[in-house]
Amino acid sequence: MKIHNEMKLSFPSKSCNEAFARSVTAAFVLNLDPTLNELSDLKTAVSEAVTNAIVHGYRRQSGTIFLSGKITDGGRVLIRIRDKGCGIDDVEQAMQPLFTTAPDEERAGLGFAVMQSFCDRVRVSSTPGKGTVVTLEKQIGGDD
Repeated sequence: MKIHNEMKLSFPSKSCNEAFARSVTAAFVLNLDPTLNELSDLKTAVSEAVTNAIVHGYRRQSGTIFLSGKITDGGRVLIRIRDKGCGIDDVEQAMQPLFTTAPDEERAGLGFAVMQSFCDRVRVSSTPGKGTVVTLEKQIGGDD
């Protein structure tokens, strides 16, 4: 797998930076000439992952979110969202629709389900007390 482009950045875990992450991701993949649906899908998935890091990872405490991206052969996009927050005790349970660790904030518990519906593949790894990494994969245009 040849990497054609990549980016890395970090930003504070503030809700206002969710839109920033969406915009950066959109700008990063624009040279692939994505359809509006492909662009919207990827932006929505990134938004969900960043929001999860802010709300659940850092529990509204200060922290840093790390966003990186790679574009590989054939227009395959990999976006990685990482936090150094509280981590997830049971990733399988957390990925079930309607599961949430913040019911008092009226969270629907659909973040991972949304990511999965808009991406070709979603991988989540987490260590309690150390943080979580969400990797989103999306094909932009054509086939692999």
